[in-house]
Amino acid sequence: MSSQLESSVGEEQAGRQMRADARRNRERLVDAARKVFADQGGGASMEAIAKQAGVGVGTLYRHFPKRIDIVEAVYRDEVDLLVGSAERGRTELEPWAALEAWLRAYVEYGRSKRTFLNELHEAFEKNPDLKPESRDRIWDACDRVLRRAQEAGAARGDIDGADLMQLVSPMCMNSTLTADQGDRLMAMVLDGLRPPQA
Repeated sequence: MSSQLESSVGEEQAGRQMRADARRNRERLVDAARKVFADQGGGASMEAIAKQAGVGVGTLYRHFPKRIDIVEAVYRDEVDLLVGSAERGRTELEPWAALEAWLRAYVEYGRSKRTFLNELHEAFEKNPDLKPESRDRIWDACDRVLRRAQEAGAARGDIDGADLMQLVSPMCMNSTLTADQGDRLMAMVLDGLRPPQA
């Protein structure tokens, strides 16, 4: 009886270990795909992603049977990171600094999508809820960091998160925007967000 129990416990521990290994492999693959897409664009091969992750291509296909699956996973992960940065800013930064950090993170998030826009459009067609759900989460995060800055008197009170997203989003979509130009435009946006002087 005790040997059966030990065997059952051993199998359960092995199952947990395999799940942990599989989870780590999946995270490694998503991180690798993000880097490969940034370096090589949306046409990067699945083999290049597997190589970057240090796993066999079979492991990649076990987690992501189709190329569009890894594209969607990278996108979801980046949305999670962006939305999470709003909460980190709330707990780690002063209200104005948190707003500025989040806006800069948002523009960088948007710029990082330029390398695989065609693939993202395919992911949105495959999963029609993906884009509106992600947009709602991002806009909600923006609203939270803006509202906190407004409540602290650091940001003007006559706009909301949707207004701010309309103002900043074109910077993300403009393929000709340089880093220097982006910095200048962001400085103008931040100046405009300050409360008007009495």
